Amino acid sequence: MKHAFLLTSLFFLTFLSYGQFPSGAAGSKTGQPMNIGHVYGRLVDTTGKSIDNASVLLMQRKFDTTSGKMKELLLKGTVTNSKGEFNLEELPLFGSLELKISATGYKPVAQKIVFKAPVGGMGGGQPAPRQPSTGMGAMLNGIDQDLGNIQMKPDASELENVTVTASAPLMRMDIDKKVFNVEKNLVSAGGTALDVMRNVPSLQVDIDGNVKLRNAEPQLFVDGRPTTLSLDQIPADAIQSVEVITNPSAKFDASGGNAGILNIILKKNKKTGYNGNLMAGVDRRGGFNGGGGFNAREGKINISATVMGNKMRNRTDGTTMRNNYGDTTVSIFQGNDNRTNGGFLFGRLGFDYFITNRTTLSAAGIKVHGRFKPRETIDISTDSLFENSKSTVYSQRLTSGSRTFNATGLQLGMKHNFPKAGEELTADLNYFGGKNKGDNMTTTNYLDAPGSVKNKQMQQVTSEGDNESLTIQTDYVKPLTEKTKIETGLRAQLRSITNNNATYIQAPGASDFVKIGAATNNYKNRDNVYAAYLSVTSAIKNFGYQLGLRAERSDYKADLTNTGQKFGNTYPISLFPSVFLSQKLKKDQTIQLNYTRRVSRPNFFQLIPYIDYTDSLNITRGNPALVPEFTHSLEASYGKTFKGNNTILTSLYYKHTDNLITRFLERSLNPVSNQEDLINTYINASSSYSYGAEFTSTNTISKKWDLTTNINVYNSRIRTDNIQAADQEALWSVFGKFNTTYKFPKNFSFQLSADFQSKTNLPINRGGQNFGPPSQAQSSSQGYIKPFWGMDAAVKKTFLANNAAAVSLSMSDIFRTRKSDQYSYGSNFDQQYYRLTNPQMIRLNFTYRFGKMDISLLKRQNMKGQAEGMQNATNMQ
Repeated sequence: MKHAFLLTSLFFLTFLSYGQFPSGAAGSKTGQPMNIGHVYGRLVDTTGKSIDNASVLLMQRKFDTTSGKMKELLLKGTVTNSKGEFNLEELPLFGSLELKISATGYKPVAQKIVFKAPVGGMGGGQPAPRQPSTGMGAMLNGIDQDLGNIQMKPDASELENVTVTASAPLMRMDIDKKVFNVEKNLVSAGGTALDVMRNVPSLQVDIDGNVKLRNAEPQLFVDGRPTTLSLDQIPADAIQSVEVITNPSAKFDASGGNAGILNIILKKNKKTGYNGNLMAGVDRRGGFNGGGGFNAREGKINISATVMGNKMRNRTDGTTMRNNYGDTTVSIFQGNDNRTNGGFLFGRLGFDYFITNRTTLSAAGIKVHGRFKPRETIDISTDSLFENSKSTVYSQRLTSGSRTFNATGLQLGMKHNFPKAGEELTADLNYFGGKNKGDNMTTTNYLDAPGSVKNKQMQQVTSEGDNESLTIQTDYVKPLTEKTKIETGLRAQLRSITNNNATYIQAPGASDFVKIGAATNNYKNRDNVYAAYLSVTSAIKNFGYQLGLRAERSDYKADLTNTGQKFGNTYPISLFPSVFLSQKLKKDQTIQLNYTRRVSRPNFFQLIPYIDYTDSLNITRGNPALVPEFTHSLEASYGKTFKGNNTILTSLYYKHTDNLITRFLERSLNPVSNQEDLINTYINASSSYSYGAEFTSTNTISKKWDLTTNINVYNSRIRTDNIQAADQEALWSVFGKFNTTYKFPKNFSFQLSADFQSKTNLPINRGGQNFGPPSQAQSSSQGYIKPFWGMDAAVKKTFLANNAAAVSLSMSDIFRTRKSDQYSYGSNFDQQYYRLTNPQMIRLNFTYRFGKMDISLLKRQNMKGQAEGMQNATNMQ
């Protein structure tokens, strides 16, 4: 932890040093004029009433040596207080100054500022001759400008404009990501983040809740930071937007492999005064959800809180048919009936302190508590085929378990905006810690015939553990010219995992449970990643580029405390370049080309040589011989914006991975039964590739009707010739999704969404374990998934003043078609795996908003952005 102490100390030193920046310029330098000018005044309307929260910007015209033109730059900015007063200090006495004032509902006001103070001897020039009128009193009067009462006239049209721009677009394209606004999604209301992902273009969600981006699993971020929370632990109503980053730039963590990043942005409210919301809902299986959020803003302090709960009752039905080939062919048929009751509580408390116009300190805490109780009944028929006979054994497995988890997150942040537009420094500290505990009891009844018990065996698996992660990061942005800027940063992530697992078996006819040493392990693991990056962004006319380079070094150490076994590794510094090119064409058209190199390091659960016997029908073991995989990604895209908020984006992409880490099903010794069995393990496949074309469009068909469409046509393959296994067959596949919303009269709206997946290769399956409830058993990556499709619908009605209340009714998987039918195979087995989860789920939800919305705060929050927009109008397109 010595590294953690040093990094934490550095983080807080950054807080202390940069948290003291004044709100004005950085002070006078020797030989330059002093900034001692002072301007103040008061804003009133035509009746003499004070106007508060108005934006007051002082602009200065300067000569720009790059463009050879005069440019208007932001010098100072503030907002009026409750009395309508404003005050600007430390202003230069020379130059062309203009005060620009704006407030919601009023026409803007502009006023020239001229100081008339004697300034001889105050700067670096020659002293002026002393005159009788240049006494101290005259000088003070000259550097103080009292503008008195400034009257602003009403402008009703501005309020209408604010209302129009307040609605975020469904999709926004940035140079390195696509941002989808999901806070108004009707189908996912009352659900979890999994329900949200089902309605985000480009994303696929399988029957077990695994999210795929272009047929691979992306790295999950929350508010720009990696998280160990699973998607079913994040309430849908807490999510504002989802960022899909197919090729992350050098600024992002290089780990995560060939599937990019999925960044969930949680809702944060900074409206002035107080406001909040309440919500509640139920579903057809007896589940329910409820919660609310509250925000209070006064002066320099903003406090926000969110509390949500979700009680769920999930149902999964399925079958598994497997043939094991050896000296004797064994055929196994399983009929599964799974019922999982559980729920979680989610809470977030945020605090922002606006030290000055330029410096903000932020703190936020997240608390999650959950408990799941799965119950499963599996009817098993096992046929052993001998040369001249057949033996059939019937059995039934009854499994009941309980798993609890408690997670705590802490975020500390500092952001400082320098006087120069676009220059900023941020420092962040993120901590996440969780505890989990599980107890799983399985009773296997051996039957003479279905329904007649001959004998039974019982198995108990207990587990408990801790999971901690500390991330410290600082980023600095420095504009060099009007169109060029550099970004640089440092990052360290320190993780620690401790877990204790024990397996006990009560043999047929025995009265006591016996601990199975081969399936019992206590372990500790620590892994650290240190990184630095540098990127340059610039533009030449309509051509823009971003060049980045990231360096990362990592290490891990692991201890099996019950056996004394230790293993670990230190990975040397690796370099990860990124290139983003953008060419703006005529008529709102853009062409982009980007390249990145990324890495996926094997995690502890993939490395540990421990037998996970939690499910004796799906045994898992790690592989300590795994090495990191490296992925090269290339993508070209074309985007066009049409009139009426219509956009299209077409992308061609290619990914190549060496030493791909994936699951693999092999025949090996079962240490519990001392017989050969099929074991799920992990391998480095020699390579893999995928390439394809993706089309995304957002269309506003009319003022009441919008449509989002996504189609992805791709080909993928995994090569396993390095382990003398058959390669996965190359297969062309199609994935499509659409979402449409129509607004009816009397505040009714209707949403319909659907998705389709053709036959496709099994996606890259990295396995490992996530913090939270256990997932379903996963198949090997040797095989394919049969075609499937699904459709969801929802209707919503808003009512009360300002549509403060809303009721929505939704149904997911209307036709019970969103099923998972997988087929996997190898040299010594073949298996068909079928699952159907929560079909025709109906939810009824109610929401209510309260508090007064002050739209003028939009100007206050974006005051600096307004001025930067004037300065950077010709920046990189």
